[in-house]
Amino acid sequence: MTEESTLEENNGPGSAERACAYRILRYTPNLVRDEWVNIGVLLFNPRTGERRLRVIEEEEEYRRVRRIHPGADELVLRALRDDLEDRFQSAATSGTTGNTGDWQRLLAKWDDTLSNALQLAPQKGVFAADLDAELERLYADHVAPQRTASRVGAPGSRANLRSYCSQVFRQARLWDRLQKSVRAEEFTFPGDPMRLDYSYRRNGTRGFVQTLSVTRAPADAKLLAYTAERISAKASLKTEFAAVTDVELKTENDRHRFVRDTLRDVGIEPIPLEGFAVWVNKLKPLLQ
Repeated sequence: MTEESTLEENNGPGSAERACAYRILRYTPNLVRDEWVNIGVLLFNPRTGERRLRVIEEEEEYRRVRRIHPGADELVLRALRDDLEDRFQSAATSGTTGNTGDWQRLLAKWDDTLSNALQLAPQKGVFAADLDAELERLYADHVAPQRTASRVGAPGSRANLRSYCSQVFRQARLWDRLQKSVRAEEFTFPGDPMRLDYSYRRNGTRGFVQTLSVTRAPADAKLLAYTAERISAKASLKTEFAAVTDVELKTENDRHRFVRDTLRDVGIEPIPLEGFAVWVNKLKPLLQ
């Protein structure tokens, strides 16, 4: 029995967990040495075509790649997610991701057309009730830099912030009402690699929520402020913005004050992570 047929048989309508498949994306710049580093995860349901994709995007992750491969082509890596998403869009438009056979043909084509430095690892099966949660687990196991144990309360990365925010949104039953990972280039310039974590619509207003690690990357506040200004200028709807920070912004701290003022000058509401659940509860009735 093939792996594909096993997935089909275990994907019954009464099953809480769905039989899915995943492939790890590898970066192998030197084929002779056959030394690779994992840079992404593709998780999909071959039967329905539902899929999730996550590729490295944080500076810490790029630094890890450079440590292993000092000559890594970062331009290729930073454009990779958009390239793959475009391929998905083309496949969806042509109707080629609706069943197991279509998925296998699509991925076989990817194997043939991806650059020599990019490879899809052999396919594996997994059962998942929630594709988003399973993607986070797979990414943490196979791609994310391994971390040593840290003290309780140590500030986290944007990936950790997003994981928490996603959990809060799901618990509030708002997950399906959100657009995730919105391309900034829609409002800025073609090729802009930035993505906004979440977006929602309510009463003629489009809202955006972005995680921001003040402790690790306070300068990201300027990038977010610039992007928010561009979105406000080009969006067809009224806009509102919130930035979820890893720490509460304290007036007596110069760095915190810089981030707070940078955000507020362009109308971005800073929300400390510990207050995010309360903020979501206030947002929830406005989206229903």
